[in-house]
Amino acid sequence: MSTSITPPDARARLTHLPQLRRWITVPLLLVLVTLILGFGVKLFPRLSGAEFRIDQLLSRDHIAVGNAIALTINTVLSPPAIILILLLLFAFLLFVRRSPVNSFAVTSVAAVGWLSSEVFKLLVAQPRPDLHLLQNPLVPSDGSGSFPSGHTTFAVAFAIAIYFLARGTRWAVSAAIVGLGFALVVAASRLYLGVHYASEVLGSFLVATAVIAFYTGLWNRYGMRVLNRIPFLDRIGPIPSTDHQPHDRRSTGRPVPDAR
Repeated sequence: MSTSITPPDARARLTHLPQLRRWITVPLLLVLVTLILGFGVKLFPRLSGAEFRIDQLLSRDHIAVGNAIALTINTVLSPPAIILILLLLFAFLLFVRRSPVNSFAVTSVAAVGWLSSEVFKLLVAQPRPDLHLLQNPLVPSDGSGSFPSGHTTFAVAFAIAIYFLARGTRWAVSAAIVGLGFALVVAASRLYLGVHYASEVLGSFLVATAVIAFYTGLWNRYGMRVLNRIPFLDRIGPIPSTDHQPHDRRSTGRPVPDAR
């Protein structure tokens, strides 16, 4: 069912995602650092207590504009809303842009990065900050599963996915700057509401980066094989044949040996 295309076709720009040379080793190290960070704060209450003072300080200085922004982010990046965002993005790229490759690549990168936070939440099982100790709590506490921040993890993963889509175009720098700003604003909003410690939003950046770095290696090896087996996708847009896919490459496009 494959349709061979020329590399410059923008609808298949993400046939090959940017990939680290050591795409297994580096993510594993980042995961280890993330777990040390998460368990370190959990096992040493003095650390979490020191971090919670940041939340308490921000709680004393709430303003109307800040409240509106933080609460809007809290709602718009809730799990049901995130799923809707991903579905709309997937449908737009697939049916409007007629780009199966870019659609699956962007959506899967964002989804995998976001869902990885749930794994770390279960592993670390860090309790949420006690909102009763805040001067002006704005949202109810939902108990455990505080490390890392799911909202922030999605913001980072979404920013990376959009940058991948814009990479190689005139929008690349803008996408990187806006994406980083978006992730930082979401991270700040979680501290502003007092629902996360500073280490937890930092952990979100580490988690999303580590998992996506690993996922790009999997995508570059198996992504087109999977898409070539899905019926009718080639009728929507071009899907490169696996017979013509390059081997592992750096961003320079040069073939490099498989390195773990």
